[in-house]
Amino acid sequence: MTTAFTDLLACRVPLQLAPVGGGVGTTQLALAVCEAGGVGMIHSLDAAPLSDRLAWLHERTSEPYGVGFFGFHLAHLAAELELAASQARVIDVFWSQPDADTVTRIHDGGALVFWQVGSPAEALEAADAGCDVIVAQGVEAGGHVRGTTPLLDLLDEVAPKVDVPVVGAGGIATRDHVRRAFDAGASAVRVGTRLLATTESAAHPDYLAALVAAGDEDTELTKAFHVGWENAPHRVLSRAISTARDAEEPIAQLLHEGRQVPIERWSALPPTTACTGSVTAMAMYAGAGVGAITEVVSVDAVIDLLFGVE
Repeated sequence: MTTAFTDLLACRVPLQLAPVGGGVGTTQLALAVCEAGGVGMIHSLDAAPLSDRLAWLHERTSEPYGVGFFGFHLAHLAAELELAASQARVIDVFWSQPDADTVTRIHDGGALVFWQVGSPAEALEAADAGCDVIVAQGVEAGGHVRGTTPLLDLLDEVAPKVDVPVVGAGGIATRDHVRRAFDAGASAVRVGTRLLATTESAAHPDYLAALVAAGDEDTELTKAFHVGWENAPHRVLSRAISTARDAEEPIAQLLHEGRQVPIERWSALPPTTACTGSVTAMAMYAGAGVGAITEVVSVDAVIDLLFGVE
């Protein structure tokens, strides 16, 4: 499938892995997406050094991959941004107003700039700032949610008004979701939850089981999991909220550098394979399309599910 996105990225499939932080989105997951034809992503925030993860990917694939950054962290991650821009094809920025100086810094390093937005006004700001791709995030998205507009409505507003490829993000979990996003003007889709429920992710097995068991009505947009990131709306499984209310402190532990680190109630951290304890009381992020997930499969199987021939 050829689109403005695949032409720009020189990839085979118009799909971007959502850059998931907190240790759930691994280099293995990013690599699997790359090798399946999409654009794999890692996040700047992870226990492992960014330089090591970039080197690992560089050794294993020649396909395009990228690094996600939170805009409000860029002032403290200047060296990491410079490194990522010099080695990755894509730098993806989220949760800050589009900024032309930041775009120039990334371009100077050699990378393309993706900016995830939640409104038509912010999309136009991203285009004016010189971004190469705009990621339009609908309110259906799992994880932290910047906008308040349903994805298809946002795409209808954004796609005709900008001259760069637009990626649709939020609740993409089926071939029909993909079709609707393209019909609304997207040149690619960003997929998070559906690709977390794969054999290549580091989501905790109990988290994976909860995703498989959930229906579309079983997510909630909330600010409950605020410890570490205050006042930021996010979509999680409703079960995580109800379980956290009754869980004892600390609700879980994270194995880090050989020691168990306690995780307090309402932490923004998602449950990974390095966690033990009441992991279903942690932030089990999930998009509104979670009801379409009925089993944990490989990344290849997900790509085929979304883009394969019927």
